[in-house]
Amino acid sequence: MRVRVFYHDKCFDGACSASLFTRFHRECIAGVDGSGTKYEYQGLVHRAGALFNEDDFTGDENAIVDFKYSSSPRITWWFDHHLSAFLSPADHENFLACQRDPDCAKRKFFDPSYTSCTGYLAHIAETQFGFNTAPVADLIHWANIVDGALYESPESAVEMAAPAMKLTLIVEATQDLEFIPRLIPLLTELPLAEVLEKPFVAELLPPLLEQHEGAIELIRERAEYRDGTIFFDISDRPMEGFNKFIPYYLYPQATYSIGLSKSSFRTKVAVGSNPWTKAKAEEMVNLAQVCERYGGGGHARVGAISFPPDREDEARDAAKVIVAELRARNPFPGM
Repeated sequence: MRVRVFYHDKCFDGACSASLFTRFHRECIAGVDGSGTKYEYQGLVHRAGALFNEDDFTGDENAIVDFKYSSSPRITWWFDHHLSAFLSPADHENFLACQRDPDCAKRKFFDPSYTSCTGYLAHIAETQFGFNTAPVADLIHWANIVDGALYESPESAVEMAAPAMKLTLIVEATQDLEFIPRLIPLLTELPLAEVLEKPFVAELLPPLLEQHEGAIELIRERAEYRDGTIFFDISDRPMEGFNKFIPYYLYPQATYSIGLSKSSFRTKVAVGSNPWTKAKAEEMVNLAQVCERYGGGGHARVGAISFPPDREDEARDAAKVIVAELRARNPFPGM
């Protein structure tokens, strides 16, 4: 059997979800003949335009984890936890129809109340298929922390002492298309500290830590804080990613941050909220809904919008509108 696993690329939770799906599928679905099953991995990214290529769904089974829904009949498994999981009402209706079909409903799962897709996948695998999650408990724990921003403080998120944080840095920054597919199987085979020590992983860390320090200084230089919201534009300094907690490390009193950045394949408006804010939940703006207006999405507390690389002006205009909206809805006036 040939199983193709499509995952949220450049995302720690996406890589963990792909790894956990592989172990679950091998132990609970492939069964005694699992040794003959081949797993292949392909990353998916949020970008302007089509997110899926039907010609890529060539496996005997095709799974999507931690990414938007595809109504393709070739997709046999789907797990996601994002509020903005459906590209269109038609896709949502396709999923609802699937849930009315007992066979289809056993293979496609969605619940935006879960902190991480890894945690959600683990719950489904354990409760519905008898998968033993005990050997991968630490991976699930860190996927929840990283994807849910459940750090003790901005310092712990930015200073990255834990192996999971260092792996997150590498996963988000790598330009090697083969790196994450090579990493994925190890995440459920070895402790994260041992994964980090693998030569092909360890060699990437020193220059990325140096770049991380540079990103802190760049955002410190560019950030504008007012009325509870941080805005920074670093689109003239293309980079594939940066630690999204840097703004709150610099301005711990902030409620929201909006960052405009550019990478090789998109201009991105990152819209986030401070995980350590004292604001009440009912006072917070649903950022997924804000991003959906521009074709983006995410979670209630964090989202993003992707524009083509050559439409930087549109991205900047969208960012300005969102900044004004969030500053006008500051839950702590005067801060």
